[in-house]
Amino acid sequence: MSPAAPAYLRLVRTSGWYDLVVTAGFATPWSYALVHRLLSAAGDAAGLGTMPALTPMQTLYANLMGSVVVAWSLLRVLRPVPEHGLLDGMARVLFSLWQAYALAHGGPAVLWPFLVVEMSFGAAQLLPWAWAVRATAGRKSVRQP
Repeated sequence: MSPAAPAYLRLVRTSGWYDLVVTAGFATPWSYALVHRLLSAAGDAAGLGTMPALTPMQTLYANLMGSVVVAWSLLRVLRPVPEHGLLDGMARVLFSLWQAYALAHGGPAVLWPFLVVEMSFGAAQLLPWAWAVRATAGRKSVRQP
């Protein structure tokens, strides 16, 4: 799939919808308190551990992340372009690294499903760019004497 293909733009839009649904609850202190309780209850029920106790600083960072991701999600839902997929893929690599870091340092196992989705969307959005670069590089090397 080429980054310019309609299927790729659908992927960019789909990743935007996923992020919007998953992170909208992080955007305000009130909704984050509810999401925090739900994630803790789900993690506890699944044997994945609970979230750490809610603090004002944790809430602030969750709200900052939620606000930025909601805006970024809306851009990809309303105006998906190939470059949004490239940038989102790069952001997902970073998010995946930080989630893995948290897990490696005692973070709740409830992060695992989110890490799997981050890595999957990241790979799906970055691989077409890697293939396009590889194909372009292959054509250039064939032309050179």
